[in-house]
Amino acid sequence: MTMKERHGLAALTDKEKQTLRLIVRGHDAKSVAQTLDLSVHTINERLRDARRKLSVSSSREAARMLLDAEGGMVVPPPPEKSGDMTIGEDRPAATEDQAMAPIDGVGRGGRRFPILIGVLLMTLALGLMALFGLPHMLATSPQDAPAASAAHDPAVVDAAQRFLALVDQGRWADSYRATGLAFRRINTEAVWAAASEKMRAQMGTMVSRSFLSQENLPAPPDGYEVVKFRARYSRSGDVIETVTLEHQAGAWRIVGVTVG
Repeated sequence: MTMKERHGLAALTDKEKQTLRLIVRGHDAKSVAQTLDLSVHTINERLRDARRKLSVSSSREAARMLLDAEGGMVVPPPPEKSGDMTIGEDRPAATEDQAMAPIDGVGRGGRRFPILIGVLLMTLALGLMALFGLPHMLATSPQDAPAASAAHDPAVVDAAQRFLALVDQGRWADSYRATGLAFRRINTEAVWAAASEKMRAQMGTMVSRSFLSQENLPAPPDGYEVVKFRARYSRSGDVIETVTLEHQAGAWRIVGVTVG
């Protein structure tokens, strides 16, 4: 083992090691999230940091390095601490360390509605991510959503509302300009426009929208704000819209959007 690899392994946190040990046991990001009762985003953040520290491109390669360093023993994961947050209404349907793909043929009523997604809900892929195809992470329907609450930061909610208004109007280029750098590195404007048009054709026009909640997600580098709205569309009925924002260059930028 090289000195660089030793330093990388020493830099891993207990939670990153916990996640890698589950990966080496045959789990993927989704099943790890289910096992630890966390969001897929939290698991992907851990895996991304572990890959960076170990200078590898594959989470399974990082897991094998940890396994070798621990003498080839698969160590059971310790109980999860309560400090981790479970967020979001959706989890990716992909089960491997690769990019998301579109899922067609979605119905109405009790079935899960696919929607546009951003960087916060991506899997372990380094390539281009499609913007839709997500079933619910939690068995929560719009009727079960929490009651509306006051915004912690009106500027954040306003930025989310302005972005959704651009999408409602079909202004794909303008809405794309409201996204953050991390979102743009993964999604081109053309992909965003194509996915948006397809999903709006399935969902219909926006009928109403009301603010539900805002929460802060403490994640590297500077944390995120997660804003939720209850909305009604002409074809899909009631849904929960979740907009995730990051503060960049003095403004709030959209880095993730889910509807379900």
